[in-house]
Amino acid sequence: MNIKEIARRAGVSSAAVSRYFNNGYISGEKQEAIRKVVEETGYRPSIQAQTLRTRRTRMIGVIVPKVASASIGRIVEGILSVLNESEYQMLLAVTQNDPKREVEYLTAFHEKQVDGVILAATVFTAEHRRVLKGLSVPVVIVGQHLPGYCCIYHDDYHATYDLTKLFLEKGRRNLGYLSAMQQDRAAGEARYRGFCDAVCGMGCEALAKHFVTAGFSVASGYEKTGELLKKYGDLDGLICATDAMAVGAMQYLREHGISVPERMLVAGHGDSELARVTVPPLVTVHYFYEKSGELAVSMLMNLLRHEEDAVKEVKLGYHLVEMQDSRKG
Repeated sequence: MNIKEIARRAGVSSAAVSRYFNNGYISGEKQEAIRKVVEETGYRPSIQAQTLRTRRTRMIGVIVPKVASASIGRIVEGILSVLNESEYQMLLAVTQNDPKREVEYLTAFHEKQVDGVILAATVFTAEHRRVLKGLSVPVVIVGQHLPGYCCIYHDDYHATYDLTKLFLEKGRRNLGYLSAMQQDRAAGEARYRGFCDAVCGMGCEALAKHFVTAGFSVASGYEKTGELLKKYGDLDGLICATDAMAVGAMQYLREHGISVPERMLVAGHGDSELARVTVPPLVTVHYFYEKSGELAVSMLMNLLRHEEDAVKEVKLGYHLVEMQDSRKG
């Protein structure tokens, strides 16, 4: 079975069958005739032949730092919700939070000729910029802002600014902060800067020094909470760059007899499932991760269809989440 035989059985031209399989325009009558023959025969076009003919692989490369992450999982769900309704498939690469592997996968996807790339980056080194500049396929960056490239990112700065202001308005005047690494411009630098500007704006400049840097894990949140308290004493509020850090912090506080939220109010970022099942529930920030994945695919598709040529940057909003403890009221 081949295209010519499909065309003969459907009573159409071979060109019409080719347009049918490549999403070109044909009349509804011809579409229906070809569809019936395809269903009856079970014909499937050769992917290799299509790739040679159209120079398209129908593959999108997606690079993420890790899979055991609520935020990354939601971004990937958003990506799949759009890709699953298209003719494209996803190739997922996991870098295990290693920026060098991000560069390696960018190079590998370039060599394997995927049609486009979605990059959930952690940091941008000179090598990142060099490889990105040399890519022959369109790329959309999600979760980080990189001028000169199409990207979907979050308002990390104002989210943390508002979260810190909320703590201060609740009368918490001796705050601490668990930061992500500053090389991460979103979860690290922007969120910490929001914390600093908020405490300075409320006349509490000394609190800007009340921070330590933690890893993106519950275990690191636990360890670094102890380090923070040893350095800066009896805090009454702790803001963490991620929900995972905050859960680790709560474990440390509970084991050391520090009541939450009576003595210490704790907050994270991400509005993850972890935040909803802690006792008491975490104060947190909701970011629109699924939407960022959806928009990244839509933006990439427009680039592939040449419907967009200019660099497009989209900054998504947020809202603070204060969940009620089910044990009360």
